Amino acid sequence: MIRSLSDLDLQGRRVLVRVDFNVPLDEGASGARRITDDTRIRAALPTVRALLDAGATPILMSHLGRPKDGPDPRFSLRPVADHLGTLVEAPVVFCEQTVGEAARACIDAAPEGAVVLLENTRFLPGETKNDDALARQLAALADAFVSDAFGSVHRAHASTEGVAHHVAQKGAGLLLAREVAFLTQALDAPERPFVAVLGGAKVSDKLGVIEALLDKVDRLLIGGAMAYTFLAALGHRTGASLVEEDRREEALRLYERAGDKLLLPSDHLLGDRFDAAAETKVVTGEIPDGWMGLDIGPATRERYARVIEGAATVIWNGPMGAFEMEPFAEGTRAVARALATATAERGALTVVGGGDSVAALNEARLADAVTHVSTGGGAMLEFMEGKTLPGLAALDA
Repeated sequence: MIRSLSDLDLQGRRVLVRVDFNVPLDEGASGARRITDDTRIRAALPTVRALLDAGATPILMSHLGRPKDGPDPRFSLRPVADHLGTLVEAPVVFCEQTVGEAARACIDAAPEGAVVLLENTRFLPGETKNDDALARQLAALADAFVSDAFGSVHRAHASTEGVAHHVAQKGAGLLLAREVAFLTQALDAPERPFVAVLGGAKVSDKLGVIEALLDKVDRLLIGGAMAYTFLAALGHRTGASLVEEDRREEALRLYERAGDKLLLPSDHLLGDRFDAAAETKVVTGEIPDGWMGLDIGPATRERYARVIEGAATVIWNGPMGAFEMEPFAEGTRAVARALATATAERGALTVVGGGDSVAALNEARLADAVTHVSTGGGAMLEFMEGKTLPGLAALDA
């Protein structure tokens, strides 16, 4: 059984916390890097504050980006430490090293009541290899380990999985526990009707999820470019739309197995090229040559919205179209509004994950209008698929 913060002996302890501070950074005119979206940092604050209130010293660690050959100033967590200092009512100490004597000395020098942030875990070559020696070095920095990075628990890395095997006291942070609780409730004990909405570019990324959900949901709504692999498998003309030819057979099998549970777009907003300045038109049914489906059409938006608004449980992962381009964003926004309506008017349990889905909620200022916004796109998909998430399993080992 995975322990929570309340199960751990925290008073006076150093607690190593795996957080997800993999935030977007922009380089300003002065060359200084600034955080453009601090959602993930704010999501970790309840756990950080709970540890401080319990008399513990939180020692935070995270990855940032994908540095290739060791330390790279572009991926330093120093800007994150500076920003964190504006969000917590405690001094924030940034350690330029992640493990070893220098890291230990930095932690020792931190004042009482401080929060410590270690440098990027991916500056260490053994991190992504789940090197056991590195995991032991991380564990040696603290008395307990708390995992609070749901977006990383599907990766077996030294800081997410390996370290947990070398600390006697370990448990889930408040964010991780919340993520697991909402997803478990939605998947294992949903109030009905239970609707899942899946979108995105590649059906190959979600075939396992579709397979797992078919026996659980009452309706499964498909949008995004992945819909065109299904439509092609059913013999429809899809023009220049993205189709994964090697997945047509599997898509057809799932469609036939689903029966009337699985809904596909009936009309499409087309573009003559993948460009915000493309010529557009709406068609019902077949897509002519030279045109590509870049968003669900208005009739599909209305049909999907009716299904969502009538649901008691909804899980959404993935955009309905090329959301990053304004002319093709309305389908995704329509789904966001429908989830907000279901939450407000029916008291539905609504869980949203995936970068573009969350971005649509934020843009529409609806993030607070759904039950839960997940911080993990890939981890959420693997959880929905029923896969073992190494970072979670290690907490129960």
